[in-house]
Order: sequence, then C-alpha cells, then structure tokens
Amino acid sequence: MRVYVPLTLPALAEAYGTGALGDGPLLAYAVTPALREWYLSDDLEELEYAALGRAALASLRLLAADPGAPRRRVVVAVEVSDDTASADADRSADPAALGEVRVAGAVRLARAAAVHVDAADAEADVAAAADALAAADGGDDEAQSTVDGAEDHELLWYATQEIPHLVG
Repeated sequence: MRVYVPLTLPALAEAYGTGALGDGPLLAYAVTPALREWYLSDDLEELEYAALGRAALASLRLLAADPGAPRRRVVVAVEVSDDTASADADRSADPAALGEVRVAGAVRLARAAAVHVDAADAEADVAAAADALAAADGGDDEAQSTVDGAEDHELLWYATQEIPHLVG
C-alpha cells in the first residue's frame, strides 16, 4: 500500500539522518474506503492524488505548529505492507480524517518511493496559509481562502536520491 506521510523540511532532514520516518504509529494518508466514497472515483491515480493533497494539508498543519521550519510543505510517498496501515473506523465519517491512516511499526526511509515538496516560489503563500490555518478552522472564510491559496501550488516530485539536495 502506498501511504503519504506529511513532514516538514527539518523532519525530512532528521529522517534522512536516522534512516527512518518514525517508529510508529505514524500519521499518513492513503486511499481508504472513506476517501473513495468521498471522491467518487475509481481512478487510482486520482485517488492517490487526493490522498497526497490530504497529506499536504497535514504538512501545512505541521508548519503552523513549527514557526522555525522553512515554509514548504513536504510529503513522502512510502510503500508499506497492507497490514501495517489502518484507518480509524470511529473517524471515518469525519471529513477532516478522510484518507487518514496510522502506520504501525518503524517506517524506513528506504521504503520511500518519492518526496513531494513545494517549490521555493510557494513559500510566501504557504507561510500565509500556515498563519491563517487556525482562523480557517474557526470558520473564517477569508482565512480559508488564504489556506486554499497554498493548494494552488503543486508539490514538486523528487526522487529519493535528491533528498540530500532538499535538506541542504
């Protein structure tokens, strides 16, 4: 199963240094039954893109919690065995939890298929979105528009061999 793990650039640097994204359970996003139902598509590529988008929003939340991190969303696509990733049945109806899974056990960076990161020109919009996230969660439409502005930037695809370049 492919899962999408939200990170920040400092967390990616730590994962590169240790060789692991975490020991688990680890928050990730995947094509779950609830995501399939919400997205109304049978196209796996479209569904994976939706899961990637959910992980990008989770990365934005990590950035909002870490004001010192560079304002670029980071998502690592990782292959894990199906039996290690599970969705919380109690949260399946919660729109905020669409595609959310917990990955049990250690997740080695060597299992990563790719890394998705914002381009440098997205930093201003991502910074504004991270700053507006709490207000958007509270129902502020203008703040939500700012958060949506970050989604206008496509995450760039990087091979895992490019991680040293990304983390500097």
